[in-house]
Amino acid sequence: MARYGKTSKKTVAKALHKAKRGTLKSGRSGKTVKSRKQAIAIGLSEARRKGGKVPPPKTGRSRKRRSA
Repeated sequence: MARYGKTSKKTVAKALHKAKRGTLKSGRSGKTVKSRKQAIAIGLSEARRKGGKVPPPKTGRSRKRRSA
């Protein structure tokens, strides 16, 4: 089964296109996005807001804590 829907793929593609043209801006600061990874993250975030089929964002914690 596909992880991402058609809507989300289009949104990410648009974000990458804008990043390549130098017109994609990041959130509050409004700085121009230079990183490809950041452009993809912005595209996925927009797709989530639109209600597209996208897995939930990964959290900062990756390792589980062991109980002593």
